[in-house]
Amino acid sequence: MTIHGETPYLVRGDEQSYKRLFYSRPEQALMRDVTLSAGYGVIKAGTPLAQNVSAAGNKYEYVPYCPTTPASGDTTQKGNAFLVQDASGTSVYVTMNDSYKFEVGDDLIIYSTANKTTSVENLGAITAIDRTTYQHMAVITFTATVSGSFTTAQSAAIHVECGADNTNGYSDCAGILASTVDTGTGENAKGAVAPMILSSAILYEGCCEGLDAAAKTDISASSNGNLLVIK
Repeated sequence: MTIHGETPYLVRGDEQSYKRLFYSRPEQALMRDVTLSAGYGVIKAGTPLAQNVSAAGNKYEYVPYCPTTPASGDTTQKGNAFLVQDASGTSVYVTMNDSYKFEVGDDLIIYSTANKTTSVENLGAITAIDRTTYQHMAVITFTATVSGSFTTAQSAAIHVECGADNTNGYSDCAGILASTVDTGTGENAKGAVAPMILSSAILYEGCCEGLDAAAKTDISASSNGNLLVIK
């Protein structure tokens, strides 16, 4: 079935999921096409999305929503780039592939399991991304100085500023991805265009990976048994 607003798209490889997302009729949902930033790999239907609200960089593009609590072992947290070294000064280290989630000019957020609400830090705009010094990791430099303690042991992570709420890691859910797309990984990542569900839908909540209580509040959604009702 073609979803209203869906842009023709080809994903090469095996079927990602056989799960059914919609309980209600898809054509009755309010949706819009959005541009997803490059570098986040395959993003499955049902993934909560947030909008990049940086002053520059990939401003206005959409990325996977970053849950209130970062967890480096959670493979659904595609919006985060987990640090490979403890943070300090005006730069952080991430994997080479994760560095392609960012552009110079993006405003950068850092948080951890110990600093995930009011102590989350906005590090300002990215000024440089060094992918040549090391083969296995990249260095991202920004305008502010890290003042708190953000360690790999605490699942310290960075992501683009994609929300105004510092009590939720500066990540606000804007909608739910309606179809699986591949945004690419590494230097050849191209991004994607896909439909995002805004309202008037009932989904199977188990298919909405990465959804937490704060995200539900953002989109006026509630749980009803195994269903997610978006008003």
